[in-house]
Amino acid sequence: MNTAVEQLKKNRAFLCLECGKCTAVCPISKVNNAYSPRRLLAQGLFYGAEDIASDHLLWSCLTCLLCSQRCPVDVKYSDYMRDVRAVAHNMGHEGNASHGGALHYIMEMAASPKLKQNRTEWVTKDLKVKQKGDTLYFAGCLPYYEELFAKDFSFSPVSIAVDTVKILNHIGIEPVVLDNERCCGHDLYWLGRLGQFDELAKLNLKDFEQAGVKKVITSCPECAVALRQLYPERVGTGGPKVQHIAEVLAENKARLKLGEVTREVAFQDPCRLGRFMGVYDPPREVLSMIPGVTVSEMAHNRKGAICCGTTNWMNCDSCSKQIQKSRFDEARAAGAGTLVTACPKCQIHFRCAQCGEPEEKNGLELADFVNIVASALKS
Repeated sequence: MNTAVEQLKKNRAFLCLECGKCTAVCPISKVNNAYSPRRLLAQGLFYGAEDIASDHLLWSCLTCLLCSQRCPVDVKYSDYMRDVRAVAHNMGHEGNASHGGALHYIMEMAASPKLKQNRTEWVTKDLKVKQKGDTLYFAGCLPYYEELFAKDFSFSPVSIAVDTVKILNHIGIEPVVLDNERCCGHDLYWLGRLGQFDELAKLNLKDFEQAGVKKVITSCPECAVALRQLYPERVGTGGPKVQHIAEVLAENKARLKLGEVTREVAFQDPCRLGRFMGVYDPPREVLSMIPGVTVSEMAHNRKGAICCGTTNWMNCDSCSKQIQKSRFDEARAAGAGTLVTACPKCQIHFRCAQCGEPEEKNGLELADFVNIVASALKS
C-alpha cells in the first residue's frame, strides 16, 4: 500500500467531514488567516503528503490537540502533521528553527551513543541525590536552557531542577540524577525525525535500566509525554513508571509542610500535561494548599486552554506573540498577578514575549509551579 495512503488511514484523515471545527479552534488560524488545519488536511488528501511537504505552513501546527479534541470523527491531525514532517525531512525540507537551531543541534548530539557529559553541576550541596536507585529525576534540557536563556531573562531555568529535587527531598525522596543524562527527544518526534528519536529512546531506557530505575519524575510535561507515551509507542513497553512532579506532589500532599505565600495566580495548562496526559487537577490542588495563594481560572482553561504559542523551537513569530499576549490578557482579566506555568518551555516563551514587549508585563509576573511550591516549603 502507498505510504501516503497508510498515513491517511492511520490518522483517520479519510474520515474528515470538512466541518471546519478544527480551524475554528486552532490558535494559529485565529491569528493567521493563511493557516487552516482543514485546508491543509484536504490538500494532503487530494495531492498526497509529498505535495505539502514543501509548504512552510506545515511547521505552523502547534500539535496542541485542540483540533483533535473538537473533531467529531477523531481525526488525528497532530499525528498527521508529524508523519508529513517525516516525509518533508526525508525530502530535505525543514521549517524555520528559532534560536539559530541551537536546541535542535543539542537534540541531535544527544542521540549519539558516544556522548559524554557532565550534567550535574547544577546540583547544589544542600540537595540529596544518588547515582543508582528506584526513583530518578529527569531534568531534561534545563541545564542547556540555563546557558541559552538565563542571561536574557530575570529567571534561571535550572532553578526548576534545583527546586524539584529540593521538594522531593522534603517529601522523603532522594532521587537518582544521571551525570550523562540525555534529552528526552520529544521535539525530534514532532519534527518527524523518528529514526533519531528511536535511537535516543533506546539509549535513555538503557541508562535507566543500568541505574536500577523503576520510576521517573519530570518537571517538564514534554519529557513526561515522551517517556510515558511515546517511548512505549515507538520502542516497546517495559520502561519505568513516569510522572510529572505535580502528580507526585498531589499524591504526597500529607507530606508537604507549606508556609504562607501571598499571590493571586492563574494556572497555564501545558498542552502535554493537560490534553496529552489528562492532568488538570493535581497542580491546582497543590497550589491551593499553599496558605495565601488564590487560584483563578482564565477564560480558556483545562481542556480548552490555549497553549503558549510555540513548540519544538520552531516558527517563533508574530503569531506566537499574539497568542502569548492573549494569555497575558486572560490572566489579568481573571484578576491574577502571577501567571503560573508547569512547563519550562512555556515559562521561556512567555518571558521572551515580555522581554520583547515590556508593556506586556503590566503588573503580571511569571513563575513556574515548582518554584512557587519550593518557595512555600517549611524547613
